[in-house]
Amino acid sequence: MKNTFLLAFLLLCSFSFGQNLTFKIKYSEQLAVFVFLENLSEYYPDNVFKTEFQKSKYNVEKYKNIVSKFEQLSIYYSFRFEDFPYGSKKTMQTYDVLKKNLIETADLNDFKVRSVGMVSNKTLSDLAACIVEFTPIYNELIYNPNKEKFEKQLDEIRKCAREHQIENYFKMGLVFYNSSWDNSIPFEAAFYPLPNSKGFTASAFCNNFVSAIQTDLKSHKDLFSVMMHETFHIIYDEQPLEVKTQIDVWFKENKSKSSNYAYQLMNEVLATVLGNGYVYEKLDNKIDEGEWYNNKYINLMAKQIYPLTKEYIEQKKPIDENFIDQYILLYETNFPDWINELNNIMTYRYVITENKKDFKVIDKIFRYRSRTEYEDQITESSIEKMLQTPLTKMVIISKDSKVKLKLLKNKLKELKNWKANPDKEFVEKILLEDKSQLIIINQKNTDLETLIKFVK
Repeated sequence: MKNTFLLAFLLLCSFSFGQNLTFKIKYSEQLAVFVFLENLSEYYPDNVFKTEFQKSKYNVEKYKNIVSKFEQLSIYYSFRFEDFPYGSKKTMQTYDVLKKNLIETADLNDFKVRSVGMVSNKTLSDLAACIVEFTPIYNELIYNPNKEKFEKQLDEIRKCAREHQIENYFKMGLVFYNSSWDNSIPFEAAFYPLPNSKGFTASAFCNNFVSAIQTDLKSHKDLFSVMMHETFHIIYDEQPLEVKTQIDVWFKENKSKSSNYAYQLMNEVLATVLGNGYVYEKLDNKIDEGEWYNNKYINLMAKQIYPLTKEYIEQKKPIDENFIDQYILLYETNFPDWINELNNIMTYRYVITENKKDFKVIDKIFRYRSRTEYEDQITESSIEKMLQTPLTKMVIISKDSKVKLKLLKNKLKELKNWKANPDKEFVEKILLEDKSQLIIINQKNTDLETLIKFVK
């Protein structure tokens, strides 16, 4: 993600990524301060930035009010690419575009001009004002104490990137995903220092990769494998419409009852296989014997599909119908129960309830989530919208059960012969024709968290 404008330029490094395509490694002070402010929010867990701020002279009402103002800014808007198959292309987020503009602009005035229209002008001005106020605080508490180590790390990353020809992995991803990239658009990686930490976070969006760097980082193979993992998400996202449509058809025409949930998992699995599996193996000359991803389903499936994926990579073959069929077969054969495990299927969820507090309960129980849609009215329209998605569908009924259950039965042919007593509390799970699970909870007196434990 990630002391002055001049320093930012001095830290900028770019190298060839093929004809006319450049890959830039840089430090962005603007983005670093933005991330710093995010981490000071009361909604963020304890972290090194929060610790340093809380024990500093700046932990006073004036600056705490600025943090509070920052976290209340309305910078989160989104829109879907409606012509692409559902979930196959990342929803465009104004939050991502604002971070992109922080990385790519020379100063905050430039940032505001570039970002006009993404959010309201008042919000944009307030965001820039928060960053201005906290820039000297960030530099005093975080950047300057770690400046020497960070700049050395940045130089080593650039050197390592050149030595290992990281650009070749980008090209490899384009071939495997049957994707495309306009060479006139540079790929920019922004780093920022992360002191006193054993781990780091990373993300990618648009044409940007953002990551913290531990100031005592000893090896770069983990960093580069994660960097390429995130980059492969972008390459997957940039598959042309016809490619994504064809892949969607292959999954939907496959007869396996596991095909839908295998599809939901695929994006993260493939990024893990390519980044944490193949790239890591090439950088370290041996495969990583540990966990590739801190999620059981992604980690295990990535290791199952690795031999087939490696074969495709080395033969320079793009994803085809055979690859998709083999992927689904491996999923179903090795993990047949996954389509019934809530920790898996609730990662991709559409929840309808008329009690908004239920959403917090669901988020508490199922913290890991990839795609979520929430609706607070049980109506014919909301049910129709839910049924248009391949997500796990959960309907929580806590009042007017007879009417709401009738609405569901009228919209789902799988419920045609289903008998349910609206006066009794129950939990039901049904695999629908689109191979997604429908979970119906008729709640009377028992709390939702307890009821969910009864889902078979």
